[in-house]
Amino acid sequence: MKAIVMAGGKGTRLQPFTASFPKPLVPLGDMPVLELLLRQLKAAGVEEVILAVNHLHHLIRAFCGDGSAFGLKVDYVLEDSPLGTAGPIAAVLDRVGDDFIVTNGDLLTNFDIPEMKRRHLNTGAGASIAVFERTLKIDFGLVEVDDRMRLTGYREKPSYSHLVSMGLYILNRDAVAPHLEKGVRLDMPELMQSLQKNGKVVQCQQQDCVWLDIGRPDDYASAQQLFETQRGLFLKD
Repeated sequence: MKAIVMAGGKGTRLQPFTASFPKPLVPLGDMPVLELLLRQLKAAGVEEVILAVNHLHHLIRAFCGDGSAFGLKVDYVLEDSPLGTAGPIAAVLDRVGDDFIVTNGDLLTNFDIPEMKRRHLNTGAGASIAVFERTLKIDFGLVEVDDRMRLTGYREKPSYSHLVSMGLYILNRDAVAPHLEKGVRLDMPELMQSLQKNGKVVQCQQQDCVWLDIGRPDDYASAQQLFETQRGLFLKD
């Protein structure tokens, strides 16, 4: 199975770190997160990767080259203008096979990709989304009122749990092709909802795994520490 890695974002939430280099190249110890991702894809059985690039793409090309350093064949598709988290797929649909992986270029997780692939193929889904449960805590007392502003409930600093997309997908080419157009911006939530509205199965997969959104400065700091102390969680020797 081939993979498309979305590596064209500007990483505005991580500025000033990303002012001079693209977010996929932010370091985790001695290794950029993109290198870790490429090595994980190789370990998962991927042989060919297409990097969708835009912002500071020359630095990504200089670092990754043809992929031989990672045991992969790496090619590139350049966005003339930002096309969102799904739009770049349209330009390479004829190169990815029947089912293919799509991932954010700053993904940090130990989600079992071969298991995700097995379940995706067994269910015959049009798309599979890796999801993670995150808990959001409200730092204030939550006041509930009726239409006359009379108190009906009072909860002190409640917490809510939600499933969120991790930025890792497996897509079926025939299912997504009708919803993609070359050069037209499209984000992954729009694509997933279009598939669902048109009767395609969008399967959400959850595993007991580690995942951090390194686009958030606090998570990035946690990721650096976690990778330094528990490297084996993400990269097997």
